[in-house]
Amino acid sequence: MNPLRWDVVLVGLLLSLPVLALGLRGDFTPEEVANRVLWCLAAGWGVVALLRLATTPHTMSGREQTEEPAEPVHADGEHSPAV
Repeated sequence: MNPLRWDVVLVGLLLSLPVLALGLRGDFTPEEVANRVLWCLAAGWGVVALLRLATTPHTMSGREQTEEPAEPVHADGEHSPAV
């Protein structure tokens, strides 16, 4: 996944808002702000990757798709007759 996708940059900027505010207030030097904003971009990449992994639908592997379902078994242990 490209680290400069729009969703990654958006989440990274959202996470960096407190860092930018502290930089504007004077609590951080410009070097500290630049370093921490890069970490926020990396955290945004991680968040987007995790969300994309969690929301991607599960697909069956080739082996699972080719297996035929097992025959249903009755309560007495006999297989059901072919229809």
